[in-house]
Amino acid sequence: MSCPCCGFLAQYTHHHLVAFLLTFFSYVLLHASRKTFSNVKVSISAQWTPSVQNASSPAFSPGEENNLFADSDEATLFLGVLDTIFLFSYAVGLYMSGVIGDRMNLRHVLSFGLCGSAIVEFVFGTLTEWLQFYNIYLYCGLWVLNGLLQSAVWPCVVAVMGNWFGKSGRGFVFGLWSACASVGNILGAFLASSVLKYGYEYAFLVTSVLQFAGGVVVFFGLLTSPKEVGLCLESETGLSPVERDADSHRPLMSDEEDEEEEGEEEGSEEVCDGGYYTIQQGDEEPRETPKAIGFCQAFCLPGVLPYSLAYACLKLVNYSFFFWLPFYLSRNFGWKEAQADRLSVWYDVGGIIGGTIQGLISDCMGKRAPVLAVSLLLAMGALVGYSHSPPDQVVNAALLATTGFFIGGPSNMISSAISADLGRQEALRGSQEALATVTGIVDGTGSIGAAAGQYLVSLIESKLGWMCVFYFFIVMTGGSIVFILPLIVTEIRAMWRDRQARTHQL
Repeated sequence: MSCPCCGFLAQYTHHHLVAFLLTFFSYVLLHASRKTFSNVKVSISAQWTPSVQNASSPAFSPGEENNLFADSDEATLFLGVLDTIFLFSYAVGLYMSGVIGDRMNLRHVLSFGLCGSAIVEFVFGTLTEWLQFYNIYLYCGLWVLNGLLQSAVWPCVVAVMGNWFGKSGRGFVFGLWSACASVGNILGAFLASSVLKYGYEYAFLVTSVLQFAGGVVVFFGLLTSPKEVGLCLESETGLSPVERDADSHRPLMSDEEDEEEEGEEEGSEEVCDGGYYTIQQGDEEPRETPKAIGFCQAFCLPGVLPYSLAYACLKLVNYSFFFWLPFYLSRNFGWKEAQADRLSVWYDVGGIIGGTIQGLISDCMGKRAPVLAVSLLLAMGALVGYSHSPPDQVVNAALLATTGFFIGGPSNMISSAISADLGRQEALRGSQEALATVTGIVDGTGSIGAAAGQYLVSLIESKLGWMCVFYFFIVMTGGSIVFILPLIVTEIRAMWRDRQARTHQL
């Protein structure tokens, strides 16, 4: 049995590459700006409390004390509140933006989210510091708005990728593409650590400007679907015709083989006109554009609820590392903030490798859930190991990469490849515009879990210490396995039946 992803690259054109890169770097820039907040928490906490200025603050920063909070513990708790506010508004926005994305132009929604969020982040982190204006209610309001705007991005980029890339090799392609969040974290960490010596406001300035520029590029350069353009062999590029949506709507989740593939093209005729082509079906009338599925219908699709609940537990752990890792490294081991920022990228490096390899394995197996289960079981052991990491940066980096491999990998798979599978399954025949809606539901439910977790992390840490926080992560990782356990059993049984069938044939 050959691997499904073998030879799939031959069907792609430069349009696929452009769509891949534009959606990839859209989310890279979004996550880089989002990562800035977690990377400068120590500096922000020092600026908001009446204490000696942080060593990372510039010599020409205003010397007057800010009495926004009485001490660093109160400031830390408020930072956790901001994380929670952001994720709750982000979750609510995802439920809405997924539905909007299936009904409006994905390019417009994506660009609006990128540019709007960039402006809010500039006001939050840069303008307020330049004006020396510190207000709790303003920060909360801006972060609610930021969460709503950023929620428009992920369902749109996943929907665009689902339009361009079919089920052949989807696990590998989406596994590689879903590294965009981790790459954004790495970029954000390096940008923040590079300009932090000038003041945390410049970290917000750099990343927000880059994100706004990315939104402009997406508005003028992104093609959201192969339906918008097609190329034939006679065109100037010499490329083969762009693949239509037929394959992209066939999910990996279905056990059915593509038995009707040969008969689908009968009676069709390709007409090339100036390098572009259309498909004529003889006397058959053109098909109507599929209508978007309703929110409740999408929620009731097979697999959506269990994967959403599992992702809620897993995203809680993943985003806790995202929001609190630099802060933990700086406070727990006494390392400088810039060093902690750079060391934290190893978690994302592990996530990039884990998402790609596990996606490739799931393609070759033809199943996703068993791969997730094994990775999450190993993640529980990795969390135990990292909680006992010695104060050695090399050992810490190695343990971080291992933990990221087993936690970030499954997180990337659920939010991208599995969401695309769920949004293009057999139950959607005749009403296939559901990819953005399903993606919004899965990611939105995950964000609700992550939002609740961020306040709990700050509360547990302040009352019981960091070791209890890691025990909490282990429990949540186990919870994600429990929610997808029925799907794991079903897919293992299907694999066993397939194996027995092949044995009988031999």
